[in-house]
Amino acid sequence: MEDTGAKKEKKKLGLTSRIFIGLIAGLILGVIFNLFIPHGYIRDTVFIDGIFYVIGNGFIRLMKMLVVPLVFCSLVCGASAIGDTKSLGKVGGKTILFYLCTTALAVTVAISVATLIRPGIGLNMASIQKGEAVAAESTSAVDTILNIIPENPIGALANGTMLQIILFALLVGILLAKMGEKAEMISNFMVQCNDLMMEMTNLVMQFAPLGVFCMITRTFSNLGFDGFIPLLKYMLSVVVGLAIQCFIVYMVMLVVFTRLNPVRFIKRFFPVMAFAFSTSTSNATIPINIDTLEEKIGVSRRISSFTIPLGATINMDGTSIMQGVAVVFAAQAYGMKLGLGGYLTVIATATLASIGTAGIPSVGLVTLSMVFAAVGLPVEAISLIMGVDRILDMLRTAVNITGDAVCTTVVAHQNGDLDREVFYSDTEAEYV
Repeated sequence: MEDTGAKKEKKKLGLTSRIFIGLIAGLILGVIFNLFIPHGYIRDTVFIDGIFYVIGNGFIRLMKMLVVPLVFCSLVCGASAIGDTKSLGKVGGKTILFYLCTTALAVTVAISVATLIRPGIGLNMASIQKGEAVAAESTSAVDTILNIIPENPIGALANGTMLQIILFALLVGILLAKMGEKAEMISNFMVQCNDLMMEMTNLVMQFAPLGVFCMITRTFSNLGFDGFIPLLKYMLSVVVGLAIQCFIVYMVMLVVFTRLNPVRFIKRFFPVMAFAFSTSTSNATIPINIDTLEEKIGVSRRISSFTIPLGATINMDGTSIMQGVAVVFAAQAYGMKLGLGGYLTVIATATLASIGTAGIPSVGLVTLSMVFAAVGLPVEAISLIMGVDRILDMLRTAVNITGDAVCTTVVAHQNGDLDREVFYSDTEAEYV
């Protein structure tokens, strides 16, 4: 009897599966409301603008509630941990710089692809959620840079000025690492606050299936089935962005910095990519990633044992691509125009947010709301994205760990810790 109960417990649907079910159910019910139920008090006031609106927007408010404390605590702890890498000298510096540069490139690729595909065109969200969309202010590049520096960090925390919060958090974390034992009590307090926010995020995300169901139902009851086409274009934009980052950006970097054969690299590393795709978690791939780099690529374990775990923590190129596409998608859906300052803000915010992205399910969607807030976009558009995020998350994870591996290979090569004979073993040397 106990075994049977255990089996039933194992078969319980996971959060991501329930979110996806909530999306499909909401889409179907929304289309039914749109096509078959006539306008009236019960349909419009009780359900669409009553039950669905309250529950859906209540969930969005819970997500907004998490953003500032979650990002601040995560970044302080992350920067504090990165501060310890000084002992590794040039290796640590090169690795972090490489990760940040590839993430910035990833966001740029995402924005470019989404601008070409235009996924949000045809999805008029502004007509559905009147009064909720606030146009993003046009800010010059110079003002954008200056606005990163907070005049009052407490005010920045209270007002949710995300770039200022990120800078302040990074400074706090770095100085905590530098002070060491002198600030041990504050460091421990921040770690405990971070753990508390992780638990709170897990708690809030338990309501995600219901929140997504209500938001999607309300959206499609007004849009009808036509609203599904932009969603497919959004998915296509993310997939194209991920493919460009993985097979063009990473491989060009590999050739330029190491002169290794990129096709052979993909073939040798593909089992790790497949494992990451199936598990959707970068942390789970750390052991197999390190082993594969040593046995098939020729990277010294001395290098990979540092760069791979660090990459799983701060190098979230796939997530950044999703965020870049999502920003363009939402801006087009709400009829907003983001100027140069807005796009630079997105690149900076998404890049820095990758450092604070915790290794828990769906937290990328929470940090996405931070990116939206940084450029004045309505967070409500995330409800459309959440349902298909599980599918894209598998691809994002594969891209994330490939970026970690390429960076590790480049750093190992520059440090003299790359055995090219291992990489070209069992074949003739095929240097590019």
